[in-house]
Amino acid sequence: MPLTAHDLVSSSAFFAAIRRLAVELTAMYDENPRLMSIFASHQRWLMAQLGLSLHYGRDPSDPAKGLYVGRFVSAAVEHGIASRNTAAAFIQEMLAYRFARHSDNPPDNRMRPLEPTEVAAQSVVKWLYAHLSILDHLDGGTRAAALAVDPALFAQLQPVIARGILETYEVRHPGETFNLFTWANAGGVVMDSFIARIEDFDPDAPRTLVGPISPADICERYMISKTHLKRLLNKAAEMGSLGYETAAGRNTLWLSQGFVREYLTYQAEKFAIIDTAFHRQAASAPAVRELTAVP
Repeated sequence: MPLTAHDLVSSSAFFAAIRRLAVELTAMYDENPRLMSIFASHQRWLMAQLGLSLHYGRDPSDPAKGLYVGRFVSAAVEHGIASRNTAAAFIQEMLAYRFARHSDNPPDNRMRPLEPTEVAAQSVVKWLYAHLSILDHLDGGTRAAALAVDPALFAQLQPVIARGILETYEVRHPGETFNLFTWANAGGVVMDSFIARIEDFDPDAPRTLVGPISPADICERYMISKTHLKRLLNKAAEMGSLGYETAAGRNTLWLSQGFVREYLTYQAEKFAIIDTAFHRQAASAPAVRELTAVP
């Protein structure tokens, strides 16, 4: 049975697992900042998921189905992700940075479908592998091993996962502070970096200590301006979601209980979507079912 969001957020082991994911995501950002910046804001992440779903969820027998600029722009507007101009600009950026390209084998010479390049595809597969590994860590499963054995599994899972993400309110709107960070450029990875630094977590404590932070280091590492970061932190402080206290003579950042809860709730909903998609595929694919079967 797939894990539910309630199962996950209620688990005492969930925060440690999510902290581990935050460490992995920030490490992935360091490996390829330009590519991972796509996932550093919620809007861009949603557009990336949508674009991938149009590509991997296409019907090979229908040339009109697939990732086309016009189809992507219309879908982005329909799902309330972005304006037509923003969606079109996103596609042009993906082409410019060579994260997407026009297909060398179009189904029709009059049509020019797009597809992710190898570096982009490898990155999102790695993203999914990290999430499946976290789920395995929580219940002793073998989801990540199934993906490693059958890389084609990603193409089957991604459209289902994307649809769940796009249609789930709790993932689209996790909370006021979470939205503040994730709808800002690089805000998502800054938030992940805060979670990755937490050493001790008590879900009942009103505040969770992150530790000393260097705004200058954050700006340099995540390509965010000092003015933008200051505005982001000040707004969150006004909301009571974070602040500083003096510990051992140093200013130490803390996150409010509500802020951490928003982060955990979002992650729980996202992981539940991924696990549900995986179990549905396991039920229909003999090779995956055999690998994930409980002895």
